[in-house]
Amino acid sequence: MARLFGRSGETATPKPKKQGRIRQLWAIFQMTRRVDPAVIWWMLGSFLGTIALGALLGLWIAGPISMGLLFSALGFMLALIVMARRAERAAFTQIADQPGATAAALQNLRRGWNVEEKPVAVDPRTQDMVFRAVGRPGVVLVTEGPVPRVNKLAEQQSKHIKRVLGDGVPVIVINAGDGESQTPLIKISRVLTRKRPELTKTQVSEISKRLRALGGVKLPMPKGIDPTRMRPDRRAMRGR
Repeated sequence: MARLFGRSGETATPKPKKQGRIRQLWAIFQMTRRVDPAVIWWMLGSFLGTIALGALLGLWIAGPISMGLLFSALGFMLALIVMARRAERAAFTQIADQPGATAAALQNLRRGWNVEEKPVAVDPRTQDMVFRAVGRPGVVLVTEGPVPRVNKLAEQQSKHIKRVLGDGVPVIVINAGDGESQTPLIKISRVLTRKRPELTKTQVSEISKRLRALGGVKLPMPKGIDPTRMRPDRRAMRGR
């Protein structure tokens, strides 16, 4: 009882307990299994396969039992990595058809990228959107919607950026989605990080500040995902 009271006799609010890593991993596993039931077999196969490999190597090195025990730890880590990959894919599968899902994909970009949380262009009638990120490859516009229709929004933004920054800054347009000429959400960050650098870090910072000073879209966001709150816990998905 004494712990609930402060020195002045007032009741102290107990601090909420932090979720342990085991509970986090279990929650991620449960979410993944609902979307991707095969994750159980992938994890089990990775774990047992690693142990079997260790036992086979033990026949020539230090004994199958000792090597099998050693490789069991490696098998457990490999199973966690498999779960993290499948969990990321499952998370994007759940949000793929919702407005604003592209914002979540851009949040996976590593350091060196300045990502606008809200879209820079929105068509309130069709809910087509254009998101912007600035990195060393240049200014990237990622569209969300049917390619022929949303390209009009992207072209308008591209012309606007070139008027402000000039032709010396590359403007890259990527169409997000699972259709033809589109890039799946889960691959967007991978595609962007593999682009050839064209700008220095100082230029990236200056360009980002200049574009943000111009202001963003003032139209109301359509119902669906709130891009400002879509930040997946990447450390939890990696099992760390």
